[in-house]
Amino acid sequence: MPRFSVIVPAYKVQAYLHECLESVLSQSFADLELIVVDDRSPDACGEIIDEFAARDERVRAVHLPENVGLGQARNAGLERATGDYLVFLDSDDTLTPDALRAIADRVKETGEPDVLVYDYASTYWSGETVRNQFAAQLSEEGAAPFRLEDRPGLLRVLMVAWNKAYRREFIEGVGLTFPSGYYEDTPWTYPALMAAQSLATLDRVCVHYRQRRRGNILSTTSRGHFDVFEQYDRVFAFVEQRPELAHWRPVLFRRMVDHLSTVFTKRDRLPRGSRAEFLRRARAHYRRYRTPGVPVPLRSRLRHTLVHFGVHRTYRVLQASMTVRRRTHKAVSKLARALRAGVLQAHYRVQLKLPLRADRAVFAAYWGRGHSCNPGALEAAFRTFAPQVRTAWIARPEHRSAVPPGPRQVRPGTAAYWTALARSKYLVNNVNFDRRLVKRPGQVFVQTQHGTPLKHMGLDLQERPAAARDMDFAELLRGVDKWDYVLSANRHTTLTWERVYPGRYETLEYGYPRNDVFQRATSADVARLRESLGIPRDTVAVLYAPTHRDYRRVQRSHLDLERVLRRLGPRFVILARSHYWQEAPAGRPVAGVIDVTDHPSVESLCLASDALVTDYSSLMFDYAGLDRPIVIHADDWEAYEAARGTYFDLRACPPGVVARSEDELVDIFATGHWRGSRSAQLRAAFRERFCPYDDGRAAERVVRRVVLGETLLPPVVPLAQRRPVPSAAASASMPAGRPALAHVPPPAGPVLPVTDRR
Repeated sequence: MPRFSVIVPAYKVQAYLHECLESVLSQSFADLELIVVDDRSPDACGEIIDEFAARDERVRAVHLPENVGLGQARNAGLERATGDYLVFLDSDDTLTPDALRAIADRVKETGEPDVLVYDYASTYWSGETVRNQFAAQLSEEGAAPFRLEDRPGLLRVLMVAWNKAYRREFIEGVGLTFPSGYYEDTPWTYPALMAAQSLATLDRVCVHYRQRRRGNILSTTSRGHFDVFEQYDRVFAFVEQRPELAHWRPVLFRRMVDHLSTVFTKRDRLPRGSRAEFLRRARAHYRRYRTPGVPVPLRSRLRHTLVHFGVHRTYRVLQASMTVRRRTHKAVSKLARALRAGVLQAHYRVQLKLPLRADRAVFAAYWGRGHSCNPGALEAAFRTFAPQVRTAWIARPEHRSAVPPGPRQVRPGTAAYWTALARSKYLVNNVNFDRRLVKRPGQVFVQTQHGTPLKHMGLDLQERPAAARDMDFAELLRGVDKWDYVLSANRHTTLTWERVYPGRYETLEYGYPRNDVFQRATSADVARLRESLGIPRDTVAVLYAPTHRDYRRVQRSHLDLERVLRRLGPRFVILARSHYWQEAPAGRPVAGVIDVTDHPSVESLCLASDALVTDYSSLMFDYAGLDRPIVIHADDWEAYEAARGTYFDLRACPPGVVARSEDELVDIFATGHWRGSRSAQLRAAFRERFCPYDDGRAAERVVRRVVLGETLLPPVVPLAQRRPVPSAAASASMPAGRPALAHVPPPAGPVLPVTDRR
């Protein structure tokens, strides 16, 4: 018995059928049967199907004696299916590479649900590909499997048969089949989702939904669109036969009205002279299935009024007036924004004519976030080592509370913001400022960057369009041309920056200022930070900081933190911090997990923790300077490397032990390997490679070189002489005169250099 029965009905699709069938047979997951139904197609579809059946024993060709339509052709495939799960695919669409493997893995992971819903992307004849706009509904966060009552938002995803996998025994038990006529998916998908005892989602594009320039049935003008009424009759009949589903009537009613109004308002669907008849039948269905008390969203009320009263002409008038009103409001708003921008740019041009202020410096980090990262450490160093320079910090309103006393706060996009950019001698940022910034003679731009690069950056992303998205590389280089100094923490970073960000700047290989605190903090500071975070005494605090995945639209935690803690016991707590591009927590709220996503200082979180668990975040390079245990969770390295690209194989030279699964990660902590001798050896080699200058004086060196013009800078403290503050767990178990997590010498033999390959 195969795992999947893939059912493909075919009719007048000879130009697309090869690609469709190849997309199934070339899947990396091969445990399938492909049932292709020739719906008495007048073209070469039948011959193509027979050719595939002759060359691959997994293909089962079905030739119908007469044309019966899409629904009945699917039923013919259903009758012959023997797989555990049913997958439908229209004959002009395709499965994406590895789709069935991803579906199989998710089905197994979620306990064999009745229905698994996965994502799709529309592919246009012009070459454009657009992902489903409701993809957020397919988030894999939260409990799985679940019932539709738990995630009713799934009903917003396109109601078609081909974006779901169905457990065959469930379909047979419910007795679902496809009806004839247009909109045959409607009385299949609604009942399937409502009747399912278990549902799951897969946040991955598994189907490319072809949008043909011509030939799409639902875009043709035909009386076949009247079939929509009978299809909803079937849906409501299904609910009436099952009293336990009665609570879905209000939702179905609203969905029906939205659907009927869509068919009516699409000008290319109903034949001339049939619109009044369609509206009368829509009005009758409205009255027949109306459920009192249904909340109708404001944006849908006009459509509901159209169907309720059948007021076609009134609807057209109101629709036109609302369109005029909306466009007018949009135009006025656009004009107001343009006027404001024009006034501010005029103000900026005036400020550019005025003298530079040699005693002013303006700082920013992460596009207007709080006082943090390398710019934050440098701003404090400016006030310490160059107090004659007055500092200002650019922060959006929601992040102003994270800016400490000292620097003047400036809000982005204001007159004060443009004045600061025009008149300040020193500009410091870990990203670029506004692209309209005019770099004046005499201004000094310090680009601090925000991490040691593991993933591809800058110009290397030209080879990774999925990760680059809409990056304007010409604009990127214009920004690079404004840099005077670029900070680097190690030779690998220096070589990478100078290649992927080519420019005339000077590289300051001094270490990263944000890591100075690791060498200067005390055990009292660590205790205070742990208390402020609510970390219980005598527990091991693990900082979990995953990075962003370019190959996923909706980010999710790769660890079930609740399960991890349950297996490790109450001695551990987890500080869960999402990537700064991800607003949601790294996991759902559970006992023992402290969400620190919104904490303004990741350096403080590092100090408070006893170990770091990450995947591919550059935080590992900073944390290594603390000389505390690091565990790498690399469960999707191949996918990450393929989507983003990396400069070296982290698994070959990690900063600690590597877990390739959640179970391995739990075992590493349960057995103590996370802070064993092998972990210390790997960390020592990693520190030597990537932390040669992080000795606590990086910020001082930058200020003395850039602001004070000094050339004799404080010497770098050798690694062996550095004493970063120990973790709370290490301090608690420290024998007299000896650290608990003893430093282990690096392995014998030469240390292989990190090469920057493309």
